Amino acid sequence: MPAEVHDEYRAALALRHTPGLGPRTWKRLLAHFPSLTEAAARAGEWQALDLASERQVCAFRSRAWKEPAEAEYRRAREAAVRVLVATDARYPPRLHEIPDPPLFLYCLGRVSLLSAPAVAIVGARRSSAYGLAVAKSIGEDLSRAGLAIVSGLAQGIDREAHLAGLSGLGGSVAVLGTGPDLVYPEANRDVWQALAANGAIVTEYPPGTRPEHHHFPIRNRIISGLSLGVLVAEAAEKSGSLITARLAMEQGREVFAAPGPVNTASHNGCHELIRDGATLVGSAADILRELSSLLAGFALPETGGRQAADRPAPAAPVASSAPEPADLSSEEAALLAALPPGDKVHMDDIGRTLGLSPGAVSGRLLGLELKGLVRQWPGMYYSRS
Repeated sequence: MPAEVHDEYRAALALRHTPGLGPRTWKRLLAHFPSLTEAAARAGEWQALDLASERQVCAFRSRAWKEPAEAEYRRAREAAVRVLVATDARYPPRLHEIPDPPLFLYCLGRVSLLSAPAVAIVGARRSSAYGLAVAKSIGEDLSRAGLAIVSGLAQGIDREAHLAGLSGLGGSVAVLGTGPDLVYPEANRDVWQALAANGAIVTEYPPGTRPEHHHFPIRNRIISGLSLGVLVAEAAEKSGSLITARLAMEQGREVFAAPGPVNTASHNGCHELIRDGATLVGSAADILRELSSLLAGFALPETGGRQAADRPAPAAPVASSAPEPADLSSEEAALLAALPPGDKVHMDDIGRTLGLSPGAVSGRLLGLELKGLVRQWPGMYYSRS
């Protein structure tokens, strides 16, 4: 880590761990001072400049932050994780726009994806086949058009959204409610590994941070903040996905919702959003049209962007067609043959049948899932799509 980056990170840790000092104050300090290092050195001026209260200044100058900041610094060093401070040129510019940006991010994978044009796709963990088809169809088409897909690495819609993003040019970004070194839920370890290798993983929580219920609503502001718009693919009333949609509205982002069967409770949240002014969508083309003015400044592939936006929207999302057998390796074909049509088989049983290690089975299953040939179910069960 270069010396100036190191100093900025240390200053950021001090600010982060000062009692009573939060994201809105950090943003004021960033707007006034050229660096966090200088902001920390001139803490005595904060109150006079109307950047912080007397209580906040006293808390910072008392060095109450020292012990927790040092502990987090050691954990980050031991984990050898990349840190992106808000003053770094690679820090995603869209996060500077939100009222309460994170002071820094811990990152794995392709940092450039954080500044790419992106759409968030969020929804129910216990999702229906219809909701999964919405996330898959729209996510794949958006990724093919060059847009990154942002989501939260949960089961259900989030998992399908990440797979869709990884299948195309756009890629995918996961925003965690844990430390960057923890996989939650464990069933998504294969997707976590794919994102670390070919996408991006970000979090404001330090290494070793366990999943806590209150972390996830807080991280949702980053999911919407990284994105030009948020699509809710499936959500019940009072769903966590609606928190992300509300935050997106407050941040000035576009909000999209996919309609579902009127008698299905898991879509009532989407219908509520549409009544409140969210844009009803049935395809990626609908989203691309709505975002066309925002996308004008990005270089999108000719096969996506404009052409995709000009296509008529289908009546309902349609999953991508399955690849021909020739598209499969012999190992993938053998694994697919081990899945009887219509049955759900546990990953361990597949490994025993084929004489493969859990890691080998997981990798091949992910490849088949990306190709739309298998589906993961809760408890590490798989079936043919």
